[in-house]
Amino acid sequence: MSASELNLTLIGGPTVLIEYDGIRLLTDPTFDPPGLYREGPPVRFEKTSGPALSVNEIGHLDAVLLSHDQHFDNLDNAGRAMLPGVDTVYTTVAGAGRLGGNAVGLDPFETRTLKGRNGKTLFVTATPARHGPVGIEPFSGDVVGFALGAEKPGDLAYITGDTVWYAGTADVAQRFSPRVVVLFTGAAEPRGRFHVTMGSEDALEAAHAFPNATLVAAHNEGWVHFRETQDQLADVFDKFSLSSRLTRFERGKPLSIP
Repeated sequence: MSASELNLTLIGGPTVLIEYDGIRLLTDPTFDPPGLYREGPPVRFEKTSGPALSVNEIGHLDAVLLSHDQHFDNLDNAGRAMLPGVDTVYTTVAGAGRLGGNAVGLDPFETRTLKGRNGKTLFVTATPARHGPVGIEPFSGDVVGFALGAEKPGDLAYITGDTVWYAGTADVAQRFSPRVVVLFTGAAEPRGRFHVTMGSEDALEAAHAFPNATLVAAHNEGWVHFRETQDQLADVFDKFSLSSRLTRFERGKPLSIP
C-alpha cells in the first residue's frame, strides 16, 4: 500500500479496518461469535456470523472510531474488551463518559488531530447522526459518524455511523468532499417497522450528495434485524443507472482506493 492509498477491510457488520499513511483505525468493534443478545423489550439482537479477522490478526490500532457504545451490533462483548488496548477511542460525549479511560468524546463537527505511532497525523471530525426517525433520540441515545482528513478535515473519508439520511448528514456533504463514503446500510429494524440505519433510498441520497466519492456499504450483514443486503442495495443502484458509484465490499478482503 502506497502512502497515497486508502485501504479498507470489512471485518464484519460495522467493523472496518482503515489504513492510511501508516495510521490504522477501526470502526465499531464487533468480534463476538454468533449468538443472541437481549437489551430489554422490544429490542432483541441476534448475531448470525463472526468476524472475518480476529482482534489478534488485526494487530496494533492507533484509534477506534466508535459511533456509539450502547448497542451490541456496534460494540459487542469482545469489542468492548479490546478498547483498553487501543491508543484512543473517539466516540460520543455521553459514550466517553460511560467508557472512561482512553475514550474521547466529540460533539458533531468537533475536530481532533490524531498522531499515529509513526508520527503521521490525521484529522478526526465527529459528524451528526440520527439513529432512526425524528424523535428517536430518547430511545436510541446519542450517535456520531466520522470524517477523516489528510490535508484538511473531511478530505479523505466519511463513515456515516448508524444513521438515516437527514439534514445532519446532508450538512456533512456541504462541508466535506471525501474520497470515500462508508455507508452504514442494511435498513435495520430492531424496534419495529421503521429503519434505524440507511436503506437504499438513503444511499441514493448520499450518492447524489457526494458525486465524486467512492461509495461502499457496510453494516448490512451478520445480524437478523437487517432488512436489505448489499446485493439488494446494488440492484437498486443498477436500476437507477448508478452501479458504477457503489463498490463491492467483501469481508476480509482489503479494498484499495487511490
